[in-house]
Amino acid sequence: MVGHLPLIARPTKSRLGVSSRLLFAVPPLMFLSVFFVWPVATIVVRGLQGAAGWDFSAFGEIVGDPSMRRVAWFTLWESVASTLLCLLVGLPGAALFARYRFRGKRLLWSALLVPFVLPTVVVGVAMLGVYGPGGVSGLTLSGTIWAILIAHVFFNYAVVVRTVGSAWATIGPSGENAARMLGADSWQVFRKVTLPLLRPAIAAAASIVFLFSFTSFGIVLILGGIRQRTIEVEIYEQTARYLHLDVAAALTLIQLIAVVVILIWFSRSQDRRSVSFEQHAASSTERVPSGLRQRLFVSANLAFMAALLALPLAVLFVRSFSTPQGWGLDFYQSLGDARRGSTSFVAPIDALWNSLVFALEATIIAVVLGACASWAIAGTDLVRASTRWTRWADVALMIPLGTSAVTVGFGFLITFDEAPMNLRSSLWLVPLAQAIVALPFVVRLLVPALRSIDPVMRESAALLGASPRRVWTTIDLPIVSRALAAAAGFAFAVSLGEFGATVFLARPDRPTVPVAIYRALGRPGAYNFGQAMALSVVLMVLTVGVLLMVDRLRTPGSAEF
Repeated sequence: MVGHLPLIARPTKSRLGVSSRLLFAVPPLMFLSVFFVWPVATIVVRGLQGAAGWDFSAFGEIVGDPSMRRVAWFTLWESVASTLLCLLVGLPGAALFARYRFRGKRLLWSALLVPFVLPTVVVGVAMLGVYGPGGVSGLTLSGTIWAILIAHVFFNYAVVVRTVGSAWATIGPSGENAARMLGADSWQVFRKVTLPLLRPAIAAAASIVFLFSFTSFGIVLILGGIRQRTIEVEIYEQTARYLHLDVAAALTLIQLIAVVVILIWFSRSQDRRSVSFEQHAASSTERVPSGLRQRLFVSANLAFMAALLALPLAVLFVRSFSTPQGWGLDFYQSLGDARRGSTSFVAPIDALWNSLVFALEATIIAVVLGACASWAIAGTDLVRASTRWTRWADVALMIPLGTSAVTVGFGFLITFDEAPMNLRSSLWLVPLAQAIVALPFVVRLLVPALRSIDPVMRESAALLGASPRRVWTTIDLPIVSRALAAAAGFAFAVSLGEFGATVFLARPDRPTVPVAIYRALGRPGAYNFGQAMALSVVLMVLTVGVLLMVDRLRTPGSAEF
């Protein structure tokens, strides 16, 4: 009996491990406090404080400015229109993947994510190749709302299809079959049976699409022209062009308030709309299309996906080889020419090297901090302790996902330009800002993997005398290694194409590829446009390569985004 006493005491030490797990959350929370909360708070103070102290009247004047009201109204209604249009075209695609089996389905399911992870600058350039001056469609939509709406649907289509389609695939056919036996037609079955079960997933997809459309920057900046201006673009213009930091701060505050309202609404609507139902395996609910109507439905959806998603990327690739002298590699060869590079005579190939270095640094920061946060969140959940703290920590780590990258970049610009942390000339500003953007994705990928580990395995190892460090290295790490690699790849892809914050912070002599593409688009001439095409293709190939690796490493049950 005496020899077994240490074994009885082991669970007590395991319980004390909860506190040690909570300590893992300290570094990421401190990082967010310094590099996210502090810059955002500085923006709020700058927007509400005048020369003589707090001055809400100045903020009211900016809010009451007719031009600013037009910008705010345009941002609101284009976001609503983008969301509704994306739901309209995305729900049939979700039904396609949820209910039908066809050749190449798995590959197409993965390929849907390509537009979503592409840098917004690349999306803008691809759309110019189709709908810009001289585009293959014959329509010149650049500078109109239609170009922005189409680009937003292109970018967010996967959000609707994958989010709603994943939920739809788990709904068994018994309820639909019962409704048909009672005489309901297809529309009535969808409206009365399927739609109520899909409402939480539809609300989730709609909120994400609206949030991304509301904070869209690169797409609107490139395709919107002078007339179509959102709050995001106006913040950049007021800061970079006019140096009106007070106006930019007030607009940022308005945007933050709107984002918080959206997140609160989404959280409450999810609680109200949640519906419990018996879930089925996706393989048991899909079928091979039979009959002319079903085959036409599948064919029409595949044709639409090809026109919406494949055409702009194919045009981007082809036009990068179409030079004024004919087909060739001139645009790609010019990427090493500093004389035709950016306005600071930096060769575009150097911008590629800068992007790789910054993205690698940001990935290391995001993965280390994200792993600590995920270990704390998943660890406390597994032992059913500190659930309230866990919920708040999880929400806090997700807030940057719904915050504009322009807000992050602008906050860095005005916060770290003076004592006690003067980092304005430091090369670390860019990877730090990119890590803020990538951190939520790392947490979303790692937490489900950690929660999937059977706690009995940890307890058994502890009973056999393994220390917490030994438990981590022998049990947790081997199980989550694939998810960890996938999170690193996703963080690298997100950092590689980040534009909203980087355009504020990148030094003229150290531009990234998205910044170099934007600069090339800002210079007249077919040669500069072709160079932007070539750079976009290079960035697209890198991003897609990383995405394919992530999709192969993604573990079952991991988050879609």
